[in-house]
Amino acid sequence: MMMPGMGMTMNPPMTGTTGMNMMVIPRCTMKMEECEGGMKLTCACEDSISAGMLQNLCTMLSGSMVSCCMMMNGMMMMNCNMMMGMCRFDMTKDGITMTCTSGDPQCCKMIQACCDAMMAMMGAGCACCLCMNNTPICCSM
Repeated sequence: MMMPGMGMTMNPPMTGTTGMNMMVIPRCTMKMEECEGGMKLTCACEDSISAGMLQNLCTMLSGSMVSCCMMMNGMMMMNCNMMMGMCRFDMTKDGITMTCTSGDPQCCKMIQACCDAMMAMMGAGCACCLCMNNTPICCSM
């Protein structure tokens, strides 16, 4: 029994590129370390084009929420939103340095715990994707 208004034929799906929004993001070598009041993440690119793209993305998205997504085999293993501190980006000759610090001792502990967990995961084979406002700006090699 057919419902009123339903026909026997089906329309083909619409084709086009309206649903995809893709961007190539620079790959870099990432190094994380604890620092006074929080953590420091250094992203170094192998070529000047990637470094320039990374620096431009940081400039365009400055003031956005910063997060680090740990990935293994294309699956997210952990995501650290750095909302518990102030994140500052400094340009280097081959990339950027992100420093996330807090004056609150408990927030500092959270930032450093995230840093320790991310360093352990990178040591075990995970890749790190640094995001600003949920937009990936670079991934580790």
